[in-house]
Amino acid sequence: MDEPRQQPVSLTKPPAAPPVAAPAVAAPAPAVAAAEIRASDADRDRFADILREALAEGRLTADEHAERIDRVYRAKTVGELEPLVRDLPAASGARPRPAYAATPSGAPAADENLVAIFSASTRRGRWRIARRTHAFAFFGSVEIDLTEALFEHPEVHVRATSIFGSVEIWMPENITLRGSGTGIFGSVEVETQESADPRAPVVVVSGHAVFGSIEARPKRGHLLEDLHARINERVNRHMRKHLGG
Repeated sequence: MDEPRQQPVSLTKPPAAPPVAAPAVAAPAPAVAAAEIRASDADRDRFADILREALAEGRLTADEHAERIDRVYRAKTVGELEPLVRDLPAASGARPRPAYAATPSGAPAADENLVAIFSASTRRGRWRIARRTHAFAFFGSVEIDLTEALFEHPEVHVRATSIFGSVEIWMPENITLRGSGTGIFGSVEVETQESADPRAPVVVVSGHAVFGSIEARPKRGHLLEDLHARINERVNRHMRKHLGG
């Protein structure tokens, strides 16, 4: 019987396996410069407080203040905000300002929403206006009456949206009213005015109306009473609290 043949043994080394490529490491994303950070509502409010204090101290004229405030609330990045206060001494941060009216709890009013969908929503009487109020009317009507409201903030904002509806905003004659908006087959009417008193509250109305209307105007014969007395009372109370009087 024939013996099985043995396979020849190779004396050469087997071919080396192809090198395994190291996994690619993604390059870290470039850091965003501080000036390119998107501005928040709180950022805009802080810069608006600085500008308002500069107006009260006579560092800015009413026209300069109005121009800068408009740019503050149009700014999209922190870098757009900083040049607006660069020439002011409080540029490192807004100092706290006294409230225009004391509150029972001492806590600031939260943002408020008024919604009317196939209905009506009304806010009037003695109430604390928040720093920001949002009004939305869809086949309905929203009425905001600030003639008796308590102003806790030097500047408040009302942002309105009206779709096949209406939003009406009334306020005292002796405060500052500013506004802007867009109407698509609708109207946005803000009867702007500047108060003679630089310490008076500022109401800024912005809105969008689609087949609807938004109106903001002073109510003739209605004043924010005792404005100076309220400011002085609040300032004196604040000083007594911190001086231990």
